[in-house]
Amino acid sequence: MKNEKSPLADRMRPQTLDEFVGQEHILGPGKLIRKAMEEDRIPSLILWGPPGSGKTTMAMIVAKLTSANFIPFSAVLSGVKEVKDILKAAEGEKRYYSKKTILFVDEIHRFNKAQQDAFLHHVENGTIILIGATTENPSFQVIPALLSRTTVLVFQQLSPEHIKILLKRAIVDSVRGLGSENLEIEEDALDFLSHSCHGDARIGLNALESCLPLLPPELTAGGVRKITLTMAEEALQRKALLYDKTGEEHYNIISAFIKSMRGSDPDAAVYWMARMLEAGEDPLFIARRMVIFASEDIGNADPQAIQVAVSAKDAFHFVGMPEGWIPLAQAATYLASAPKSNASYMAYVRAKADVTSRGPLPVPMHLRNAPTGLMKKLGYGQGYQYPHDAKEGFVVENYLPDQLRGKKYYFPSDRGYEGLISQYLARLRKTRNDHVKAGQEETQKQKEAVQDNQEQSEEIQNIQEQSEAVQDIQEQSEEDHSREGD
Repeated sequence: MKNEKSPLADRMRPQTLDEFVGQEHILGPGKLIRKAMEEDRIPSLILWGPPGSGKTTMAMIVAKLTSANFIPFSAVLSGVKEVKDILKAAEGEKRYYSKKTILFVDEIHRFNKAQQDAFLHHVENGTIILIGATTENPSFQVIPALLSRTTVLVFQQLSPEHIKILLKRAIVDSVRGLGSENLEIEEDALDFLSHSCHGDARIGLNALESCLPLLPPELTAGGVRKITLTMAEEALQRKALLYDKTGEEHYNIISAFIKSMRGSDPDAAVYWMARMLEAGEDPLFIARRMVIFASEDIGNADPQAIQVAVSAKDAFHFVGMPEGWIPLAQAATYLASAPKSNASYMAYVRAKADVTSRGPLPVPMHLRNAPTGLMKKLGYGQGYQYPHDAKEGFVVENYLPDQLRGKKYYFPSDRGYEGLISQYLARLRKTRNDHVKAGQEETQKQKEAVQDNQEQSEEIQNIQEQSEAVQDIQEQSEEDHSREGD
């Protein structure tokens, strides 16, 4: 049992897999690692995730389930000498007693390359099963040779709902928690604590414990002492901001954030972002909105905007909170300051309208794929012109269904890089229009020539008919004269 004077976060550390909260993708029922832990067949692991997500807790549960010697070890407090002593003892346990040794190294990223090298041979030959925990990306902080001998488990930041489960458990647990204190917590105080600790269970439990000195000594009429929002704010030394993640204010603030970026006001954009983050909004929700904004409202006016937004999302994944706001703020100010265009967005809207109203129009024959001989005989792909064969890398061709020939959807603006796109497309469209115009003129000439031929034919036919009529008259006259002579 934990010492009752130890911190609440330490006392309430889950003792079994059933008590463990979060990381369902790793430790949920039926998952491989859970089965390996239950069957005492755990492999060497690197546990990578943000603080307070359960890495050390998982290692402590392994210690309770395993029959092996379990040795916890801190890379901050110990060095190579201590590692060598442990490895030597592990060799003896394996050789003389056939007993496994599990070595748990907290903050393994603190070890340099030479220190990490000391584990390689012993992990390879099974002298030790290594479990390393780190908040840093192991791709950069753990040597490749050690990574190849371990399995990396990625721990996710705990959600506010996960934190609520742990806080409620601590309030009612009379053995390890605060159950003997006769506590209740207001729902808004619970929401505030669960959102404000940014997925770190340790921070949430420490804040809950810090509320105890703030409680009045007397009980309420219901026989309890109640933790209020004001106490929770005091415990965390921060104020709860007006922000309901499921209510009107949530939509008001995200709307203000997006409209500030659209209006090219980086000052307002970063303010509204701070309002959301400091109130406990999911940072990835904000990152997703910026990725969408980069394409919808900036588009080709600055093609780099989408890269900045996606990079900020990836950077947050890598860094986590509390520093994760730094790349998000950079992205927000960049997007707000970039030239704006919704031309590509509107192009899709127009194209979608035609798809909806006209249905699935057939693909022109020259654009169809012809992977078989039969399809080639049927005319699939015939007449297609390969643009790269042309000097300018462009040929005049119709790429739309015949019913939409000449239809325009994309009208690029003249802002930012899209101005260059606009100029380039204008040249291509002029070439296409000139070609179409020339074709129309040629067609008109052919029509006129055909018409002239028809008129000439009709005139010749008239002359022939007149000639035949004269001939008939002459023949009739000769016949009449012949009769008179008789």
